[in-house]
Amino acid sequence: MVMEVKRRWRTVALLRQVLTCAIGTIALVALLSIHVQDIIKLPSDASYKLPTQQEMGYQKLSRERSWTQEFSPPHLSEDPLTAHKLDGASGSLDSDKLWKPPPNRDYVPCVAPTSSYAPPPESRGYLLVDANGGLNQMRAGICDMVAVARIINATLVIPDLDKRSLWQDSSNFSNVFDEDHFISSLANDVKIIRELPKELATATRAVKHFRSWSGIDYYKEEIASMLEEYQVIRAAKSDSRLANNNLPLDIQKLRCRACYEALRFAPQIEAMGKLLVDRMRSYGHYIALHLRFEKDMLAFSGCTHNLSPEEAEELKTIRENTTWWKVKDIDPEEQRAKGYCPLTPKEVRIFLRAFGFPSNTPLYIASGEIYGGESRMYDLQSRYPLLMNKEKLASVEELQPFINHASQMAALDYIVSVESDIFIPTYSGNMARAVEGHRRFLGHRKTILPDRKALVRLFDKVNGGTMKEGRNLSNRVIEIHKRRQGSPRKRKGPISGTKGMDRYRSEEAFYVNPLPDCLCQKESLHMNTSLVTK
Repeated sequence: MVMEVKRRWRTVALLRQVLTCAIGTIALVALLSIHVQDIIKLPSDASYKLPTQQEMGYQKLSRERSWTQEFSPPHLSEDPLTAHKLDGASGSLDSDKLWKPPPNRDYVPCVAPTSSYAPPPESRGYLLVDANGGLNQMRAGICDMVAVARIINATLVIPDLDKRSLWQDSSNFSNVFDEDHFISSLANDVKIIRELPKELATATRAVKHFRSWSGIDYYKEEIASMLEEYQVIRAAKSDSRLANNNLPLDIQKLRCRACYEALRFAPQIEAMGKLLVDRMRSYGHYIALHLRFEKDMLAFSGCTHNLSPEEAEELKTIRENTTWWKVKDIDPEEQRAKGYCPLTPKEVRIFLRAFGFPSNTPLYIASGEIYGGESRMYDLQSRYPLLMNKEKLASVEELQPFINHASQMAALDYIVSVESDIFIPTYSGNMARAVEGHRRFLGHRKTILPDRKALVRLFDKVNGGTMKEGRNLSNRVIEIHKRRQGSPRKRKGPISGTKGMDRYRSEEAFYVNPLPDCLCQKESLHMNTSLVTK
């Protein structure tokens, strides 16, 4: 009897061992299968090699295929960064924190007119506008001219875009912007027509250079009075013609409605911009990097850091031979020390790494042709190989309608930049300021503004060997930029002690930061019924 019990227990023990081994084998196979699937999702070399269009599943489109048809890189995971820790220095931020936007403190757009706002009365005349500059300079100027037309009670004729400047773009208003939407959405603010009535085609026009940063009194008294003598006024320039501050609240709100609601891009540009955004999103979170390192930018700023003597001489010659550029003699070292130069691609690489962005971070380069080409981009691309732009995300056929039109190509960069998870401008030009303001309006999306003056001192230490890339540099860079990531704040006024035009010039531009005029906290909206979100 005892022997029989012992045999039974041995049998039970053996069965337990067999079951344990079987369960362990099943668990191991399951674990290995999951791991293999993860490897299949993201190729092992994806962090070191920029995928070609064939690898991304892109096909060369035939002429019959619609350029608006969407397709996405199939082998890339939705978010290749979430499983990684960022490889900056000690205390470097994890992925969620790094990509998290700043708290918006419940600020929302409030651009609807106040209760005292009335429809436009009968027009006293017509306002023609010559918009000048590049895309973003023209956008701001057009929105200001909408407000000016309201102030002087004039009918606004669809503005003429700049065709004579450096960009030599032949685009008309309707090629760049949605003309029908622009006219209809502002119908309760300003009467807008496509062209002058035929009977006024030969009428005498008052051509006027409106005074820069002018207030409402200037337009009501000096400009509006011209309509008593002339039926048509032509504004010879549109940039910076209206004050940033101290204007009636309804005029400020009108500027925001014009900029962020009425002046949207033409349908074909909007569709192509969305396509580029979707393709960038296939990589997961992405940074839009406004890399201002084009030849004209460097020539006119006098910035030659890390350039060869031959390149520096070429840029100097361009500046000297450009008659309309007044400043010829520029000290490049002084410019850089003051923070007046754009970051170089190499400096951008140091900055991004110090901030904690890993090497598989997707970057969208929003810029023209980089001076120095591939060799100049080597430092940045060797560290961040997922370096994309319009030409890499879209086929030649898809971009064909926009090529040779600088404003339309810039509009595509604008859309991808506004929609990015993080926007980083390397220089505070017109596009950088316009995108920053638009992202503030849309909920204070994360925008990291490099402190170029402070960074130059750190970069020089790295180049001089007195500081290494690593923990110390990373901590310094992160600390410097804690309050430079797009969190809500009121628009900055003039610098203390400045006078005259320098005082206006030192103000933060209206479209860089539409707070407080066009952004209100939700508590204020409930307390004041005249402020209604739109």
